[in-house]
Amino acid sequence: MQIIDLLQSIMPMVLFYSAPLIFTALGGVFSERSGVINIGLEGLMVMGAFIGILFNLTFAEVFGTFTPWLSLIAAGIVAGIFAMMHAVASVSFRANQVVSGVAINMIAVGLGVFLTREIYGSGQTASIAEPFYTRTIPILSDIPIIGEMFFSGTYYTSYIAILLAVFVWFVLFKTSFGLRLRAVGEHPMAADTNGISVTKIRYIGVILSGVLAGLGGATYALTISLNFSAMTISGQGFMSLAAVIFGKWHPLGAMGAAIFFGFAQALSVVGRNFPIFADVPNVYLLIAPYVLTILALAGFIGRAESPRALGDPYVKGSR
Repeated sequence: MQIIDLLQSIMPMVLFYSAPLIFTALGGVFSERSGVINIGLEGLMVMGAFIGILFNLTFAEVFGTFTPWLSLIAAGIVAGIFAMMHAVASVSFRANQVVSGVAINMIAVGLGVFLTREIYGSGQTASIAEPFYTRTIPILSDIPIIGEMFFSGTYYTSYIAILLAVFVWFVLFKTSFGLRLRAVGEHPMAADTNGISVTKIRYIGVILSGVLAGLGGATYALTISLNFSAMTISGQGFMSLAAVIFGKWHPLGAMGAAIFFGFAQALSVVGRNFPIFADVPNVYLLIAPYVLTILALAGFIGRAESPRALGDPYVKGSR
């Protein structure tokens, strides 16, 4: 019963820690399935978190309880536009995709902190007045054991993230657009020969990664941190990238990996409240998410087969 009690206590937290990672990992799947490495997921999450908090603080009195939902939309749009810089550099100018992604990370953090200081006079914003609140799902929460685990005291954003993973799977593997995107990531010359615009598809993949990473960053800010500072997003983007690889560039695999990393994050926060972890030094719980990320990649990256054209700029007429 101790294990069941532990799961019932920690699973709601696992779900809302996982949601930002799921959104961002799905964005990474779109970008990398199209053949563009996106190291910049961290920076795109930062931009989403900043815009989400900025919009919420600015318009809370205007939109009331709708504010967090509109904040998500604003964050996704701005992060999508921000991702276009990576698309221009990587696709149009055929720059090194890793370097471009690192630049996105650096620019996003610097810009976010600079604008925060300019607008609010310090390196941290005030706490938002209209965050997302936890909800209990009627009827489903009354199901023995799993009701309290999955349908009690969690956020709607967690369910949206899981449903979105299923939708992205459908788009990638059951639609003509998904077939084109995967073809561009596997063999861009063959796709080009068949009339598919490699540049257009890759632009769409990178922009979608920005939109979804923006949603991930805003979800984290609006449910967990409730404000913005330089440390609001501290490694979650890289965890999401690890989830893409750990999940073998598959939407449902990425979701499963994100939930695994979300469990590690939740454990680092509440682990000491449970007798089973009472004797574990707190520092071990705090570093657990990052250690598990490294171990997951070390154990699976050799067996995970990436899209064949991932990281390769395409020049028309080349292989």
